[in-house]
Amino acid sequence: MVHDPDLTSDFLVLGTGVAGLSFALKAARHGTVTVMTKDVPHESNSRYAQGGIAAVWGENDDVDSHIQDTFVAGAGLCRPDAVAQTVRDGPDRVRELIALGVEFTRRASHPDEYDLHREGGHAHRRILHAEDLTGAELVRALHEAAVAEPNIRILSHHAAVDLITRGRLARRRQEIPPEDDEVVGAYVLDQSTGVVQAWAAKFVVLATGGAGRLYRFTTNPRIATGDGIAMAWRAGARVANMEFVQFHPTALYHPDLRTFLISEALRGEGGKLVLPSGERFMPRYDAREELAPRDIVARAIDSELKRNGIECVYLDMTHLSDDAFASHFPNIHRTLASVGIHPASQPIPVVPAAHYLCGGVQTDLHGATSLGHLMAIGETACTGLHGANRLASNSLLEATVFADKAVAHCAGRLADTTLETDLPTWETGRAQDPDDRVVIHQTWQEIRQYMWNYVGIVRTHNRMKRARRRTALVQEEIEHYYWDYKLTLDLIELRNLATVADLVIQCALKRRESRGLHYNRDFPDTDPRFQRDTVIQRFR
Repeated sequence: MVHDPDLTSDFLVLGTGVAGLSFALKAARHGTVTVMTKDVPHESNSRYAQGGIAAVWGENDDVDSHIQDTFVAGAGLCRPDAVAQTVRDGPDRVRELIALGVEFTRRASHPDEYDLHREGGHAHRRILHAEDLTGAELVRALHEAAVAEPNIRILSHHAAVDLITRGRLARRRQEIPPEDDEVVGAYVLDQSTGVVQAWAAKFVVLATGGAGRLYRFTTNPRIATGDGIAMAWRAGARVANMEFVQFHPTALYHPDLRTFLISEALRGEGGKLVLPSGERFMPRYDAREELAPRDIVARAIDSELKRNGIECVYLDMTHLSDDAFASHFPNIHRTLASVGIHPASQPIPVVPAAHYLCGGVQTDLHGATSLGHLMAIGETACTGLHGANRLASNSLLEATVFADKAVAHCAGRLADTTLETDLPTWETGRAQDPDDRVVIHQTWQEIRQYMWNYVGIVRTHNRMKRARRRTALVQEEIEHYYWDYKLTLDLIELRNLATVADLVIQCALKRRESRGLHYNRDFPDTDPRFQRDTVIQRFR
């Protein structure tokens, strides 16, 4: 069978955040690129990044300091070569973004210099930012450049369903699967038609972001359902360190804005965390107080919420005038004002919320996974940079650095890679139109609730075992629904969400210690025997 050339490209990139678009722009120099998003191109986790991108930039900063800060935050699990590569390449990647048209904020008193923020865990001011909408500015510039590139096509409302591997094709043909499997394409739902298409590519790039929607409280948009990780797992790729879910200490606590992030940069500018009484509590938990790494601050807030039986704590920024706050954080100022909060005169109600997944599809220093021709970059990947806890603003940096490395890896192999043109069509069988969407919504809410209660900031073995039993039942229910009814985006996301929930629990149960973002009350100490990655793989 000759494959439809319209469903073919050298590179198939899933995701339109900073990682996916950065890869696409550079890959277009070497071949044809198709970029897909299940929503619209501007919607991604990257878009909601407020704080900035960390890079050695100031005169008083240096590479060794940034490396050391990353190691300290990572609690002994950072991969040294991944850290060194990212920090050393970082300034060059930032210069490329500037050349592309990214407008980072400049100092008011010295317009020829960039304004640098300092965030928790950083020894120096090294966070370049675009006011408090850095992610949106990066996505804007990258998207404009990608649209102008003739070798790139961007498709909206296309949701990847599963990866196609040579092993899968061999089993379908009743042949012996290859010992070293590789990816040759993906099944993708065109939401405009409801048809699942078989897309062929020499390289498939997973840049689908994280999985914050696993939890009741999250700073992530609705699309963050762990799609790339779930697909890679089902295809047999190695997944690592899924237990390390970063909870941002300060998400706005307000019924009308459940996912709005209050940037860590506010604490870098002197913000203090207080109880409803006005009493500060961070000095009791860490000598770095409000500038301690995120895992420490999030656990401290969680402890105070439970100890005092309160719904939220407060971030006090009243030391800044209204004009000063609006100048430093214009987007946050506008958003708070829209719900009647005025930080110059009243503290901001905040709670921790799921923010970033430090684990993911395990890769090497070029973003290559354990499956041939499958790359993973950005939050979807576990590169070894973050270890057990991500240092603030290292994520956008990682996305640009590993996108660059991944292109170099693929470009050197492109000419020797054969495009698979015999891809079987997707079989719907006797699947019918969905009859009751409330089932999907209810199951989604159930997963988010028990993950928050049982596999959240503070965990116990019994709670996690309870969560895994419930997840197994949910997965069984989803599989029946999955094969009985035609695919919809909601069903694809629910299936992926349940898969990723199980991966988080599996990894968390294997780590019988507390380290970084994983705190188990049954094993409260750090154990040197577990100073290693938690790697799991599905064998088929």
